[in-house]
Amino acid sequence: MGKAARREARERLKQQRLKEQQKAKRNRVLLVAGAAVVVVAVVVAVGYFVVMRDRSESDVQLPPQALQTDGSVVLAEEGAGAPVLEIYADYQCPACKQFETATGSAVQEMAAAGEVIVHYRPVSIFALRGEPLGTNSLRGGAAARAAADAGKFVEYNDILFENQPAEGEAGFSPEDLKGWGEEVGIDDPAFAERVDAESEVADRFAQDYAPDLLEKAQAEMGGDAVSTMPVTDLIAWGDENGVDSSFLDDTYVLGVLEATGAVNERYSGENAFAGTPSVYLNGAKMGNEMYSASSLRSAVAEAEPGEPDSTPAQDAEGGEDAEGDAGASASPDAKE
Repeated sequence: MGKAARREARERLKQQRLKEQQKAKRNRVLLVAGAAVVVVAVVVAVGYFVVMRDRSESDVQLPPQALQTDGSVVLAEEGAGAPVLEIYADYQCPACKQFETATGSAVQEMAAAGEVIVHYRPVSIFALRGEPLGTNSLRGGAAARAAADAGKFVEYNDILFENQPAEGEAGFSPEDLKGWGEEVGIDDPAFAERVDAESEVADRFAQDYAPDLLEKAQAEMGGDAVSTMPVTDLIAWGDENGVDSSFLDDTYVLGVLEATGAVNERYSGENAFAGTPSVYLNGAKMGNEMYSASSLRSAVAEAEPGEPDSTPAQDAEGGEDAEGDAGASASPDAKE
């Protein structure tokens, strides 16, 4: 091969390498651009899902919510012939927030569709734990009861869980509790007044009363015996042994404590109350399926119709017969 031929061959190889380099560069650009499109598509899809999910949740038209004489609240369509889902929760309980986050919207949607009668029963499992757990728990529960007076229990229940204090940190301040009431549409000054009054009672209970009661009870009966006593039984023991609980009279804090004691009497055996959240479907305690919206929906769909185990406050105040539609009234043999 002559010198000219070799020079020509080298030039052809040079041009070929240049073309290959340009092609590789174009491919890299296309690959990056394609990946960017995929990322954007994923972000848009996720954003759309979140927006649609939130929109679905916010668009639920809640059915009537009826305050009961024991301070609980029934959420159900008028005349609903449906299973009863009874929910015991403490607003300071992290697992309760997990339950609310996972299934709260599904529960409300089923109630709105007439598929279930929801019976909310706020309790306090942390009442005797002092500061800040005890005060957070009692302030939240009492404020929710005050919101029920204004017909906004369910909305307030949701906002309390959204703003649950981290365990071990002070929270649910009176100012926050009143502000959240305004957010859900409570404009009655009586709500703010009740929140302030109940917060003082909760503080006194957790900071002064409970430590004195526990110290005396443990000295007399021993720690093991005290740890197994329902809180209302312990309060009654205190009244008989020089630990005065009269500051609790006619308060919503006492109502939350009584609800906590009542569930221990209401259920036993395999259905025994052992903490929160405790969810009962027609009186049968549910397991981990309550944390799955789809599993909870399936369980409700397979259950028979039931009736709330309580009496509507409106019926009691009006002196009316307790018979009537589920969600607005209870059966004549309902227990208190």
